[in-house]
Amino acid sequence: MTSNGDGRNEMEPRIDGFDHQRVPVGGGVALHTAVGGSGSPVVLLHGFPQTHLMWRHVAADLAADHTVIVPDLRGYGASDKPAEAGENYSKRTMAADVVALARAFGHERFALAGHDRGALVAFRAGLDHPDRISRLAVLDVLPTLDMWEVMHGASAAVGFHLYLMAQPPGLPERMISAAPDDFFGHFLDVWTRDPAALPAEVRAAYLKASREAVDSIVADYRASAGVDIAHDEEDRRAGNRLRMPVTVLQQDWGAALGYDAAAVWREWAGDLDHRTVTCGHFMPEESPAEVTAALRELLARPEAAS
Repeated sequence: MTSNGDGRNEMEPRIDGFDHQRVPVGGGVALHTAVGGSGSPVVLLHGFPQTHLMWRHVAADLAADHTVIVPDLRGYGASDKPAEAGENYSKRTMAADVVALARAFGHERFALAGHDRGALVAFRAGLDHPDRISRLAVLDVLPTLDMWEVMHGASAAVGFHLYLMAQPPGLPERMISAAPDDFFGHFLDVWTRDPAALPAEVRAAYLKASREAVDSIVADYRASAGVDIAHDEEDRRAGNRLRMPVTVLQQDWGAALGYDAAAVWREWAGDLDHRTVTCGHFMPEESPAEVTAALRELLARPEAAS
């Protein structure tokens, strides 16, 4: 296989009709980014264990009347993977990447949607950069602080990977690297209700990207057991909340863990549309029409008064 110069191989799946490029975002880090369409800007952030490709259906639809920017997060896919040091993988740093990325395309203010890990980055961007984020969508997570507060007892076994990757450097990386396709493939399988939503070539692309990024993926999760909690605690103490219209889409897994997901999100967002969906975890792939409709409704909501 030959490289395209954007960090990806010619034979790997791509978002049809989108340009793919590497965009510097500061600190010596560049993000592999797909961009397409025209109109008001929307940035879409992927989750674990995936890449920007998870948004392929939704991005193509939104591009009919929006500029759609879809990066690989730092540490994932074809984006740069700096060594774990300081706050290199804090959601605060990753949120700053997103703001710099949008600015590189000429957008000082934009709508932002994130799934899973990308949703945590989007949440942090909404708190740290309220003047930049016009509207915010969060898919199938809780804020980091709240997530750790509800993960307890036997039901927390569904999040065993959170505890594994929170361990000090060394052991998690070695364990995962011993069988990376088994580890990452486990989540692609058990979190998907409709296997057809992940075609073989897409699943293979996710596994390849993940096995090449074990250290940085672990660093991302390790940050969520440390510095990310501290940042959320600071905002909670200060009473900081999301100022923009917010849409949250979640599976009904809150009941199994004994909490009210909508109530959790109401503590962080005043202008909140919280919805329970019936597909699996990978919503933009398993139920792209429902996700796209929800995002279009969010984009039509009036911005918060300044």
